[in-house]
Amino acid sequence: MGEEVFRNARIVLADEVIEGSVAVDDGVISAIDGGATQTGEDFEGDYLIAGLVELHTDQLESYYRPRPGVFWDPLASLHAHDVQIAGSGITTVFDAVRIGSDFDMPTMGEHVDKLVGAIHAGREGGWLRAEHFVHLRCELPSHDLVPQFETYAADPATRLASVMDHTPGQRQFCSLDDYKRFYKDKMGRTQDELDSYIAARLAEQAKYSATNRQVIVSRAAELGLPLASHDDATLAHVEEAVADGVAIAEFPTTLEAAAAAHDAGLAILMGAPNVVRGKSHSGNISATDLVRAGLLDVLSSDYVPLALLQAVFVLPERVEGYGLAQALAMVTLNPARAAGLDDRGQIAIGKRADLVRVRKSGPLPVVRAVWREGQRVG
Repeated sequence: MGEEVFRNARIVLADEVIEGSVAVDDGVISAIDGGATQTGEDFEGDYLIAGLVELHTDQLESYYRPRPGVFWDPLASLHAHDVQIAGSGITTVFDAVRIGSDFDMPTMGEHVDKLVGAIHAGREGGWLRAEHFVHLRCELPSHDLVPQFETYAADPATRLASVMDHTPGQRQFCSLDDYKRFYKDKMGRTQDELDSYIAARLAEQAKYSATNRQVIVSRAAELGLPLASHDDATLAHVEEAVADGVAIAEFPTTLEAAAAAHDAGLAILMGAPNVVRGKSHSGNISATDLVRAGLLDVLSSDYVPLALLQAVFVLPERVEGYGLAQALAMVTLNPARAAGLDDRGQIAIGKRADLVRVRKSGPLPVVRAVWREGQRVG
């Protein structure tokens, strides 16, 4: 057996759950055995699963900007974010960093520099629990998107980019009336102020979006950087994504768009909070309905890190014939493959020993221990 052995565990493999032990040597899984073993750390029947892989989380930005106009120390923000990520069983995380200034964030480049700089400092300092990569979220209607993209696209930490358009009346909110209803109270603006804001956003979109998209798509292809589309709502959106060489469809808002993207071979990503809540927070399609339709490949924690693990245990209870191994693949193997990380994402001999010990406490999956490349990190 290996230098470290985890025994008496319910081991979730790629296609089944077995009871037995896993051995680790030099940060890699070296053996998997069914049945009883007398030596090693006793899991007392807890689950042993592969470390979760998160492709799109806004948590770092939430710690950095906890209130409008308040910006926290970026290193302290990263530390708090990393602790929560690892504590939720996530061992590989793509930190979503929005690029492109707008009316609400007119100096976005300054903040991006601080956040990416903090990620580099954490990686080089060796104190991060999870492995952190950068996911550049490209807001297409922004006047300074392209220079910001050029600054970070070839950065070694950048491993994913997505193209977004949050212009009122587009994609997430196809209807301007829906947008106004959702944001009027949230933004604290009068009707006249909101109308003026929407008019300005529409003008920016008309001026910059199409040109910016062409540049981002071209540069991503040159760099070999995987690209995701965001909030596809129509067949035209999906056709554009396919033509642009997009690999991942993030948060499609309709069944029509999800089905077309799936048929075209794109990996479909939806939010785990959508699964846990049973519905979208903005009234779009249910992620659970996409699972029932066989259209969902990847789950993202989005804004609640533990939602990934919660969704894994919720789905087999809600979707007939859906197993725990299938659900786990949506937060481990499938996102790893979508991002081109072939060394992780499942418990298999030769894969990285990114492992998580989980015990169910009633409906709640409780993370009891986390290892990254065989080293205990949580």
